[in-house]
Amino acid sequence: MSKTLESPRNHQTLKIIKSAITSRLLLLSLILLWRTLIDPYDTSSPLDPDCLSTDHQQQERHVIQFPRIGSAIEDSIVWDSVYFVRIAQCGYEYEQTYAFLPLLPACVVLLSRTVLVPLVSVIGHRAVLALAGYLVNNVAFVLAAVYFYRYTESLYALLSLGGLYHLISGASNVAVLWFALSGCARSNGVLNAGYLCFQTMHQAYDAVFLQKRAHLAVKVLIVGALRCICIFIPFIAFQAYGYYNICHGHSLDETRPWCKAKIPLLYSYIQSHYWGVGFLRYFQLKQLPNFLVASPILSLAVCSVLHYVRSQPEIFFSLGFRASNGEKRPTASPLSLDRVPESNSSHLKEKSSAKMQDKYTVRQRKQRIKGDNYVLLDEYDSLEKPRYLSTFIVPCTLHLLFMAATAFFVMHVQVSTRFLSASPPLYWFASRLLTSPGTGKRWGYMIWTYSTAYILLGSLLFSNFYPFT
Repeated sequence: MSKTLESPRNHQTLKIIKSAITSRLLLLSLILLWRTLIDPYDTSSPLDPDCLSTDHQQQERHVIQFPRIGSAIEDSIVWDSVYFVRIAQCGYEYEQTYAFLPLLPACVVLLSRTVLVPLVSVIGHRAVLALAGYLVNNVAFVLAAVYFYRYTESLYALLSLGGLYHLISGASNVAVLWFALSGCARSNGVLNAGYLCFQTMHQAYDAVFLQKRAHLAVKVLIVGALRCICIFIPFIAFQAYGYYNICHGHSLDETRPWCKAKIPLLYSYIQSHYWGVGFLRYFQLKQLPNFLVASPILSLAVCSVLHYVRSQPEIFFSLGFRASNGEKRPTASPLSLDRVPESNSSHLKEKSSAKMQDKYTVRQRKQRIKGDNYVLLDEYDSLEKPRYLSTFIVPCTLHLLFMAATAFFVMHVQVSTRFLSASPPLYWFASRLLTSPGTGKRWGYMIWTYSTAYILLGSLLFSNFYPFT
């Protein structure tokens, strides 16, 4: 591809990076402002008892050069970050800490022992761990924004969106690696195996009914199954690690109740026992304010799903096996940006390349008036933009639907915003509202208003240990 084509794309990527960094700096400034003006609700974050295990030596027992700076950083350790920093510092000491998967603590430890190790004597070990957590999550946020543009629990969003991008781009093995790592960051990362199942299902269908090659279908199913297993392995391995540490070597009378189950799954027991997570267990009158807090993001999720279903019912209800006109789809990978048969690919690429070059050299847009609506026709966009209403959106929409239902019926509903933040259909639908005329655009402005209010209120409450999502 020529430089004239790459230059605008690189320019847009750079713009995305700058916007993401600016948003992070703005949020950090708001947090510092609120921390200065308001006393935190819980002041226990500086507490730092010794690790239970002697294998984890306290590294901050020497003289610290700037203890006040270190103390200020430690004061910002609130909510789940208390667990993540403690795990990075002392390992998995208590049963409930196994609800927090190991990828983020591992990244924090790695960064604190390499790049940030000179700061240990300056601000203290625990403050360095907190600083490493800030860096990991904010860098992941920026990179996740780039991946989302090409195709936020920032680390999980990066791995989930990155895996989906590579899968759609045709790099299935790379996608498996990213999805597997997402399972090390959050338990719902294992749901990303559904994308591989969807791809395998379509590839097997092509092999049997379109290519008439049954042996190829068997190969496709085996490869797909192995890829899905690879995505599950990190989460299963972590559960086995917890079982070994807590259950192994104890008699039945001494072991925890979950150790005696036929499938001893530590994660689900912790969520149920310590946090009261379970089907309809949060449906209580006193939790009504939390349902109201979650209503905007859940409403957006439901509207996103309904919009796609109503726009392309044939594709959705046939799981992509039929096109919008009711005909069987042609042979092509259902999760790929390149859906062009090889025999026609060269000709189309030459044709599209010529059109895009003309677009970026002359920089003209065709315009058309249709009724009272003003429409811009962009030839580059019509050829290259992600197909919002196409087959590969089916698994994305089903994934969002399952996540939203889980957040509403099973989880603590107030965490829905963070839980659903890595779902691409939410942003696709919101962007369509913003670019739609009339009523749609007004709804888009309401989304902007909600997002702004969420940032302002969230940075105030969350950073000061007040209840928030």
